[in-house]
Order: sequence, then structure tokens, then C-alpha cells
Amino acid sequence: MNSARYDNENNHAERVDFLTNREKSPAKKRTTGLVIGVLLGVLVLAAVTAFLIWFFLFKDGGADGTISKQRSAALQVFSGHLKLKDMQYDQKLEDTTSTEFSGLADNLQEIMAAAYKKDPFLAKYYTKSVITAFSEGVIAYHWTQFDIPPEHLEVLPEFTEELIQKKLWAGVQAHGRLSRQNIQIREITASYTDPRMTRDPRAQECFFRLEAEPVMQTFQSPDFPLIYPAKSRCQWQIRAPENNSISVRFNKFHIEDDCANDFVSIYDSLSPDNSQAITEKCGQRPPSNILQVVSSSNILLVNLISDGEVQRPGFSAEYKAIPITTSESCGGLLTNVTGQFSSPLYPSFYPPALDCNWTIQVGAGQKVRVEFLLFRMKEPGVDTRTCHKDYVEVLGTKYCGERSSLSLTSTTNKLDISFHSDESYTDKGFIANYSAYDPANPCPGQFPCASGTCIAKALHCDGWNDCGDRSDEIGCKCDTDQFACDNGMCKPNYWVCDRVNDCGDNSDEKHCGCGSSEWRCGDGTCIPKEVMCDTKKDCEDGSDEASCEVSPGICSDYSFRCDDKSCVNKVNADCDRVDDCADGSDEKGCDCGIRPYKQSRIVGGQNAELGEWPWQVSLHFMARGHVCGASIISDRWLLSAAHCFKTSSPENHLTANWKAFSGLQDQAKQAGAAVRTLKSIITHPSYNPMTYDYDIAVLELSEPLKFSNTIQPVCLPARTHVFPPGLPCWVTGWGTLREGAQKISQQLQKAEVKIINDTVCNVVTEGQLTSRMLCSGFLSGGVDACQGDSGGPLVCFEDNAKWYQVGIVSWGEGCARRNKPGVYSRVTKLRDWISEKTGL
Repeated sequence: MNSARYDNENNHAERVDFLTNREKSPAKKRTTGLVIGVLLGVLVLAAVTAFLIWFFLFKDGGADGTISKQRSAALQVFSGHLKLKDMQYDQKLEDTTSTEFSGLADNLQEIMAAAYKKDPFLAKYYTKSVITAFSEGVIAYHWTQFDIPPEHLEVLPEFTEELIQKKLWAGVQAHGRLSRQNIQIREITASYTDPRMTRDPRAQECFFRLEAEPVMQTFQSPDFPLIYPAKSRCQWQIRAPENNSISVRFNKFHIEDDCANDFVSIYDSLSPDNSQAITEKCGQRPPSNILQVVSSSNILLVNLISDGEVQRPGFSAEYKAIPITTSESCGGLLTNVTGQFSSPLYPSFYPPALDCNWTIQVGAGQKVRVEFLLFRMKEPGVDTRTCHKDYVEVLGTKYCGERSSLSLTSTTNKLDISFHSDESYTDKGFIANYSAYDPANPCPGQFPCASGTCIAKALHCDGWNDCGDRSDEIGCKCDTDQFACDNGMCKPNYWVCDRVNDCGDNSDEKHCGCGSSEWRCGDGTCIPKEVMCDTKKDCEDGSDEASCEVSPGICSDYSFRCDDKSCVNKVNADCDRVDDCADGSDEKGCDCGIRPYKQSRIVGGQNAELGEWPWQVSLHFMARGHVCGASIISDRWLLSAAHCFKTSSPENHLTANWKAFSGLQDQAKQAGAAVRTLKSIITHPSYNPMTYDYDIAVLELSEPLKFSNTIQPVCLPARTHVFPPGLPCWVTGWGTLREGAQKISQQLQKAEVKIINDTVCNVVTEGQLTSRMLCSGFLSGGVDACQGDSGGPLVCFEDNAKWYQVGIVSWGEGCARRNKPGVYSRVTKLRDWISEKTGL
């Protein structure tokens, strides 16, 4: 068919001409061989192509046959130090451009290369070794790179720190004596290192040598305060005179908020040796949470690593030489009746490789109570049950990690406290108060917890675990208005059968009408379990089909409604980073609810930090200053309460009388705030000033806001978003600090409260609750919103790492009274109205 021709011009049909047998016969034998050869070539080519496709795309792709990632070469980098034996230290070794540095560095690199090349396994992958610095001792800092091709990736597990140290030790011992300088060693370290950390100081590419002195000096990331370059690989070697350590304080710190891509890493070494890492940080830090680290000796290494996508301004830091903190210069004997002590150099990160011991001794017959105001000793990969790295030890028990509360008491009038930090990773440490107390009356006028904490007597046996160890709720005699749980705790009677496991052992929900083979609907109706997820709405509210994958077409009160009117039966589908709606509408408008600043958490603190609640707004009325709160929901719209504007005075509804302050923390320091006038005030038409039903207003700004570190919108939940009872949330505002007070707070206040279920809320509000309201707080009292907080937000943090506004401060009976929690406008029930008025 070599004369076959395909012609489709001028709309003619395709024509095929066949040769006759006579025409084909003269070349029959030759043609057959050619065809067979071509076929064999095609088959071989197809086989090779199929193999390559399988190898690069489908190998290790899983049972489902999905395409796996293409295999690529791998880098293995190890870094550490070599302690040289019987060698005089020369200060010129600190200068990477000196002949002294080059001579010794080249000699060591040759020895290391010979050591690795002698090993048959390592020699196949060895690339190079680099000496990066020298310090007193003499200590040489090194790194070595191995390149593993794609076809050898199975050998990766064989590259261990133990193997590298063993081969390096043997090789240097063998080849060092034969070198030009007769090099001998007494210690070797080598640990896995991020390949991005490898710098050759003689290449001078974004490499800096700094000399710390007792006076403060500064250094910055490249191009600060503009953005640092993409794919930055920068390194700062900092030295101080002998018998000094180095303090580095990052006054400005703004790195991309994803430490896998961009980060600053700091080492108590001149090598990026993981075993000497002090910390690794990213994100943005406010002035109230500055990063400050200290070395254990006179050397320190700072690295900046970035990828090629998102860059930020970087950092500006100051550094200086300070006296070394030793075991002799920390700790000590404390004999005052009350006092305070902290980890070394607090609030800076404590130095590595340090031990401190305190002894607190008070009068005979007394005991010691220690309360930690902040406790943070976090380290990667540490089991907080054993605390085998950094820890505080008291009465034979080690404490580490991050603790929201820690209170300890002595058994005698003397208490020993030990602090230990190892050579890697440090943190803020701790600050603690101590006091002497009479064991016969440990908490005058208060209830003594088993942990040593003192709480108000009103919190004893109130059904809440206020002590943290449940000691305030154990062995209680239940009152007539309380339910006795099987575990001995007492709970209010109206918590029984409220569909919440209040007792903790579910005994308050055991005998509540529905049998073991039944399921309770959201309205309390019982249905057989077998009708759940059967694609039919057996419960009036559709709760039996909520979160049922087999019920995609069922729309209920729990379903998320997409823009295309379809329903998603998944709890809290909005902004969960999964496209549940075909049109993607469940992930629209999710650029909200973030806090750019990295916040430090201080136990018991009530003053909000700068940028901690960037959606909080202060509404000022005429010349009276702060009157109500509000929240930012977009660059043009605020959310507040109707009762701030719908009053007996028509002046409250005039836009000209109001100013909105965003990004404000201190009412006396308004210079940095964004001030806007109002363009319109829209209150809900159904607002009832008698019952506070529909207590909601949206405010349009006359000029859009510019979002920043301290100004951000909060997320509005979908109408189907569920905030379960018991969920911890936060209420913020400048309201009065106690009931009856005349002055508002100058500093923005924050308080953690809990969502209270509607059954309980309706009881304690004596039936005044509507579906547009919710309760939050503590029935025991003590924490609540108050006058001046009206219109402010109640926000909750969700698993998708976003803050949602669940409520608007509306009303309450007094402030922080027992069994009188705060009542808030429920945003989910008013979400459609918000959308209608704002388009959000």
C-alpha cells in the first residue's frame, strides 16, 4: 500500500488506489523484510516509551492507578563541627578572605573529601565539603553535600548521621596525619541540614560577618523595608569577644506566614547544625511580642530562607555583646514573703545549655505557692509527659511545653525549683510569682484547689471545672436545683436532657426519652436510627440527613446552600478549604478572619495586644468619646447593634454624629487609628427595643478602609454554620470593667467565654430568648461583656484557622452576675439580612 494516497481537496471523497499482484510481486521479498523491521522498531520504541511513562508517572502511584510525582534527584546535606587537637588559634582564621583561613579550610576540605571518597558507598554520591568558619578551640564548622540520582533514591535511608560521623571520624584520623598541617581531631558532629542553608563564605553571596560589641548595632534583611528577594539564601555570622554571649533583638519581623517556604532560623553555632538550633520563625510579630534570642557563647548564626513566590519586608534587628549567663549567675535563694522570678533573660528567649536552681524558703509553719503567669518551653518532637529536653522541675516532676495555667505548692516551708535547657531550641521560658501561705488557711476568703490555685467560693460546686483539675467539683453535695452526675459532679437540673454531655460521663443525657435504637432530632423528637441518612427528611428540621454523604439532594436547616441553589450536607462547609459546591460558592469571600501579627499568650492577661483583634472598631458619638463597639466585615461595612442607634434621641441615628476608629487599642492613643465617618446607618426593621430582638445594624463607611496588620475583616458565618455549646469564644471591647462603673476601659479588653446551649439560655433568661439570640459566658459569673461593649463582636476560632463572628453584644442583666450570662444577637440567623443590605 505504499502507493495509497489520501486526497480530500475540493470536497472530493477520499480516494485509495491499490496495486495489483503483478505490480507488487517484484519487490515482495524486500518489502516484507522492511515491514517486519519497521514493526519490530515500532514495538521496541513503544515498549521503551511505556516503560518510561510507567517509571516516571505511575511507579508508586498506588492501587488506584493515579499518577504519582515524577521522581527527581535528592540532596543530602550534613553539617556540624570538628574540634581540632593541639592547634594554636589565630584570630586571622575569622577572616574568610585571609590566607590563614584559606590554608586551613582547603586542607580540611581535602581531608574530608578523601575520607568520603575512600568509602565505596559514599564515594558514588559525594559532591563537596565546605568549611564555613573557625572559632576558638580550634573549632572548624563544615557541611557536606551528597547528590542522589532518581534511579538510586532507595538508598536514602542509608544516609544517617551516625554513618557520616563514623566515616568522617575514621577518614580524618587516617588522612589528617598525612596532611600539610598534621591535623588531628578530638570531636566530630554532623546532623541533617536543609540544603538551602548551605553557604560558602568565600563566595560572598548574601553572606555577612558581624562583630558584636557592648554597644547596640543593627543589621537587616536585603532590601528592608521593601520586600526581600525571591529565593533568598542569606547568612549572618555574628561573633563577640570571648567570655561574652550575643543578644539579637528583631524590632521589625515580617516573614511569609508559612515556615515551609520562608523563615528565619537561628543557631547557637556557626554551622546550621540542627542539634544547635535555637529557633525557627516566620509570620509577623507585633511590638508586644518581639523575637529576642541569646547565644550560650560568643558565636551565633542567623539565616534567611525564602522561596520564589510570596515575599514580605523581612526584618530589622539589633545585636550586642552581653555577659554570658552561667549557672552561677542565675537562680539563687529567695526568702521574701512574696516575690517573682523567671527563666534567664526573660522575656528574651533563654540561652541554650544552661541550668539554674532556685530555693524558696519562707517562715517556719508556712508553705510556698508558685503561680506561673507565663510558661512556654516548646520544642519540636518533645513528649510533654517526659520532658526529656528543656524543662522546669518541681517536687520531682518535670514540666515543659506550653501551659495556660500552672500552680504548685510545697509540702514544707522550702521549695526547690530547677530549670534546664539543652543545646538546641529555646523559647520564652517562664515568669512566676511565689508567696508564703498558712496551710491551715491557704486561700483566705477563697476556695483552695488541689493544684494550689485559689478561686472564688462562688465557683465551688457550680458545675464548672474552674480549678482545672476538677477539685472544685469533686465531693460536692448537690443542691435541690442540681443534678447528681454518676461521676459525683453536680450540674444544674436544666442541663439534663439538653443534648449536651455536661457531666462528662453522659449521665445527664442517659434517660432522656429516646431509646438506644433511636436518634434525637434537633427539636428533641425521637426517630428510629435506621431512617437516618435514608435521603428522606424524617426530622422536621432535616437534622437526620445533615452530614450524610448519601443525601446530596436533601436540603435542611443544616445544609449549606450553594449559589446555584444546590445543597451540601456537611457541617460548616463554608471556608473549609474544600470545594463542596460545584460553583465554588462555599469558598467565596474567605479572605477574612486572620490576625497578621503573631500573638504571645499571657495567662490571666485581660488587656488585648496590638493587632490581636484587628476587626474591632470603636464607635465615638459626638464629643462623648467611645459609646459602642462594632466589627469590620469588609472595607466598607461594619456590623454593630441596633440599640446603639435606635434610641429615644434622634441624634443617635444621624451619621454626622458618629466616627469609627479602626486599628485602635488605647483610647488615649488614637494617632495610629484609621478614622472614618459614616455614610449610612441601617438598623433591622424588626428591631424591638423592649425585647432586643433583631438587635443588629450595618454601618456603611464614607471611605473604604485600607487593611493592614491592625485592620482586618472578621469572617461572617454561613446561615448553616454550627457553633456548638461549650465552644470557647472571645468577646472584646472598651466597656466598663465592672457593673455600675462610670468610666470605660482605656485599653481594649478581651475575655474568653463559652457558648451556652439554648435550653439553658432560655431558662436563665426566664424565657426571653428568641431564635435570633444566643448566650455566652459562665453561669458562675465573673466574666462577661458590660456597658460600652454593646455592638462589639463575639468571635470563635475554627479548625480552618479563621475567626468567625458568632454574635453581637446585645443585652444582659447586670454584668458578670451568677446565672446571668451575656445575650448576643445570633449572626447566623441574621446572615441573610446582612447579605441583603451589604451584598456580602
